[in-house]
Amino acid sequence: MILQMSRRLTLLALIGLMAIHAADLSYKQTVEAWRAQRLDELKKDDGWLTLAGLSWLKDGPNRCGSDAAADVILPAESAPANVGLFDFHDGKATFTAAPGVIANLNGKSSPPAILQTDDKGAPDIITIGSVSMLVIKRGDRYGIRVKDTRSKSRREFRGLHWYPVKPAYLVTAKFVAAPAELMVPNVLGHVDKMPSPGYVTFELNGSQIRLDPTVEGDALFFVFKDLTSGKGTYGAGRFLHTPLPKNGKVLLDFNEAYNPPCAFTPFATCPLPPKNNRLKIAIEAGELKYAH
Repeated sequence: MILQMSRRLTLLALIGLMAIHAADLSYKQTVEAWRAQRLDELKKDDGWLTLAGLSWLKDGPNRCGSDAAADVILPAESAPANVGLFDFHDGKATFTAAPGVIANLNGKSSPPAILQTDDKGAPDIITIGSVSMLVIKRGDRYGIRVKDTRSKSRREFRGLHWYPVKPAYLVTAKFVAAPAELMVPNVLGHVDKMPSPGYVTFELNGSQIRLDPTVEGDALFFVFKDLTSGKGTYGAGRFLHTPLPKNGKVLLDFNEAYNPPCAFTPFATCPLPPKNNRLKIAIEAGELKYAH
């Protein structure tokens, strides 16, 4: 009787371990599928690897081309010396192509028009061969963001590297609804006031942690820094998206923490971690520092 009971308990324990292993394997596969999608997004024709320039507009005419003396400089391997002219006044820019240059606006041939900036929804995009340009607004400055599907960053991309998937970094946090304006610095030296719906609290590696998010689409968006920053991970911090709160809870998966665009290109304008998101613990999960 005792031997049979012992065997039964052993069998139940084995079944339990097998179930845990199967759950861990399924979770690992889910995270790895997300990481593969992250890689695909980065490598696509309009992904962050295609960033090839950023020039700030001055009032009046701004000459555009691969000429080093141009106001808006384009990649020499992808654009002629003179591509055209951005005329900028009172926060409004128009573009006129140089003679002989074929330029499309949003995929169609078009006469000069006032270009919609990225802070007002989908921006207008000017395309010339492999190069595309759009007007961005950062603080009180307006600039031309340049992308090139044949950019050096894209051609020489070395892939992504990650910490091993660790289920312990899948955390259920308490959400505290406390709408506020979050002061978010960026790499340009500006500080933007962004609405935050509240904050999350949770315990990780023996520490009680608070993180402040903003809202991006149908997700919470966290910019955070931890003790791995500048060592195993990108120095300025990492990004994390989570589902919106449900029943006062938020699921954070640090295995899906990823590098901002600034890790790959000097032409991005990334946000930096706000004060409460500069953590005093090491989060050894998610994307590692990019090896240029």
